[in-house]
Amino acid sequence: MLFPTFAFGAFFVVVFVVNWLTRPHPRLWKPLMLGFSIFFYGWWSWRFVLLLAATIVINWVVGHFTAANLQGTGRDDARTARWWVRIGVVANLGILGVFKYWDFFAVELSNLLDSLGISGTLPILEYTLPVGISFYTFQAMSYIIDVGRRNVREMAPMDFAVYLSFFPQLVAGPIVRASEMAPQLAARPDPRYVPAAEAFGLILNGLFKKVVISSFLASEIVDGVFADPGGHSGPEVVLAVYAYAVQIYADFSGYTDIAIGVALLLGFRFPQNFNAPYRALTLQDFWRRWHMTLSRWLRDYLYVPLGGNRGSRVATYRNLMLVMLLGGLWHGSTWNFVIWGGIHGVVLAVERLVRERRERQGLGPILPAGIGEVVRWLVTFHVVCLAWVFFRSESLSASLEMLGAIANFDNYAGTATPLVIAVTFGALAFQFMPQAWADQIREGFADLSWLAQGAAVGLALVAIDVLGPSGVAPFIYFQF
Repeated sequence: MLFPTFAFGAFFVVVFVVNWLTRPHPRLWKPLMLGFSIFFYGWWSWRFVLLLAATIVINWVVGHFTAANLQGTGRDDARTARWWVRIGVVANLGILGVFKYWDFFAVELSNLLDSLGISGTLPILEYTLPVGISFYTFQAMSYIIDVGRRNVREMAPMDFAVYLSFFPQLVAGPIVRASEMAPQLAARPDPRYVPAAEAFGLILNGLFKKVVISSFLASEIVDGVFADPGGHSGPEVVLAVYAYAVQIYADFSGYTDIAIGVALLLGFRFPQNFNAPYRALTLQDFWRRWHMTLSRWLRDYLYVPLGGNRGSRVATYRNLMLVMLLGGLWHGSTWNFVIWGGIHGVVLAVERLVRERRERQGLGPILPAGIGEVVRWLVTFHVVCLAWVFFRSESLSASLEMLGAIANFDNYAGTATPLVIAVTFGALAFQFMPQAWADQIREGFADLSWLAQGAAVGLALVAIDVLGPSGVAPFIYFQF
């Protein structure tokens, strides 16, 4: 079940009413919410529900025995607790590996053996990738690791089941930690004080970004150019890369906006996941603004345990590279995702090296403040766009073909229309909108009654369901 559909709208109306009728009664509310979440997840395939259920059971059991051993006072108890955490991490990575990475590594290993003249192949499983497995696996691992670190208490079985399966963030995040969710599960908020204006504003904003902006750019320029870069001129290829940067941001941040808004209507506040990433002046700043819950997860559960920046400079750069390479592989099981992570890792290391060297030498900025910020923004944005080429392309050869087509000044295909240009650069400019303007827009929306706000969301869902993205696209004119 997808958010921007009439089916989800009907589903959520039922969930919203039942949620506030039963929230004061936890023994009734929790199994009902678990049931709704399972129904939502099973909409794609009921087979996936079995995997989600297995993940819930395995991680609750691991968390339980970890917490039980931590209550002991002996060294053996602490050692046993650490072993339980390791077992849990291995189990989660094993599940993720089988469903997401087995075929990739099986093919690559078989090719390597063939090149060495060694016969033998590994079986190809060809499993369907379960929806959201990367997200709920990371949430499960954060729980058992935090229990082992004594950062969070053991959750009751039903609480943990609701936490891991909670449908707003189940499919595509944000990655919510147990320390953020557990206190809210215990609370009993008053439905009269739900931040409806903020929630409906987030949902409308997410719908517009995901369904209108993202779908429009994908159909009008991105898909066509990336499928046949040689059939388009260099300027069109460059515009398609910029448009994809906007498309992926609008698609991903739009989804999480909707997820955060839906959760707010149910009485839960999720962490922010995007904060104008394309206004970043360094790649480090970009990762503080892009998919922030994943960035913090990689920092706290991978970078810091590897040693972070506590060791030598070489070890720090190694840790940066490992984190970004694994972060790239987390997004998908192809070499292009590894290259995408490698680009980010190399540039993050170079940024750190240059910054530390200039600080040791007591040197100030190379360029005047205004010019320097523009140059830093241009460099950062184009590094991100270069990496997006590998992220979006189907293969390494397709990525290189895309980059090579930038030098082609023939074969203009007419995809760089005024509307495409306006949407692409308008969306980028929107990242620099002053906060005061955004606050005024929110205040204006908040002045409407919650019925008017809900009606606006409902009408948007109906328009999208009936007209489709192309039918809604003309409203872009009124948004910019």
